[in-house]
Amino acid sequence: MDKYTVSRPTPDNAHEIYDLIAAYDTAVLGAPDVALADVVDDLASAEFDLTKDGWLVRDAAGQLVGHAMVHSKGGSDIFLAEVNARMGDAEVADLLWTAVQDRAGEIATELGHPGGLVDVGIHRADDTKRAFAQRHGFSPSTSYHRQRIDFEGTAFNDTGAAPEPPPGCTLHDGTTDRARREAYLIHQESFADHHDFVPIPYERWYAHHESSSTHDWTQLQVARLDDEPAAVVIGSDLFVEDEDCGYVATLGVRPKYRGLGLGRLLLVTAFAADAARGRKGTILHVDANNVTPALGLYTSVGMRTVLVIDAWQRRFTLA
Repeated sequence: MDKYTVSRPTPDNAHEIYDLIAAYDTAVLGAPDVALADVVDDLASAEFDLTKDGWLVRDAAGQLVGHAMVHSKGGSDIFLAEVNARMGDAEVADLLWTAVQDRAGEIATELGHPGGLVDVGIHRADDTKRAFAQRHGFSPSTSYHRQRIDFEGTAFNDTGAAPEPPPGCTLHDGTTDRARREAYLIHQESFADHHDFVPIPYERWYAHHESSSTHDWTQLQVARLDDEPAAVVIGSDLFVEDEDCGYVATLGVRPKYRGLGLGRLLLVTAFAADAARGRKGTILHVDANNVTPALGLYTSVGMRTVLVIDAWQRRFTLA
């Protein structure tokens, strides 16, 4: 590896990391699937210790040819990793795939876990990265479908009017402490049985949202039924920069309130709000193995799948 140098990333590297990922995405997908804000937020995240959990690889000319990061999901034995190497740089890719796995083992030891699970998201169309995952012992686990609705020609584009909640149901944005704590409660309960869910304390949940440059508490809506927290939708500006679309990051309904139409109510309310902001549409991601019939809900309101990202995982046991 004498022709390469390896260092640690800092927030000052955001632009060149973005350029590296955008160029790779364009080669695979025809366009970038990342925004500069995504990279900035990752480098600022409290989840990462950049002095230990991230890597930059440069060639002899000083050009960035590789970048990777890994961290524990909520202190659990699940480790979320990202590996990016310039198209065609197999040596760099192998170096980084090995680095994230070695570091996951170190973090597991630090946290007292006997082993763990490394998780990497790979675009379904990315044959190159999938081949590296297989070579390093990873296998596919679940798939995330990116759903999108475009407002042109719909009632949302014409009026932007939100639906009226049914009797006994009221909606409340996330600008109050009560609503935020209710949103946290709903999120933890509604996703408890989902794939790789890790419960976290309220303080960590709050800090995660507060630290994101694309988060906006006014785009959080809690539905109360007879003044009891029942369902939540959390939107953000994650896809505004590159797609001019709103984003539904979370849509959850507490188990005892399912089947009452609250998920549909909040989803359509989010559409109307995005249309009123002048967005072209709304985007969200859904786990294909979701324990609720979420995919059917999204297609029933006019959303369509525009991209599939597969989760590739490798379980390890410490010696």
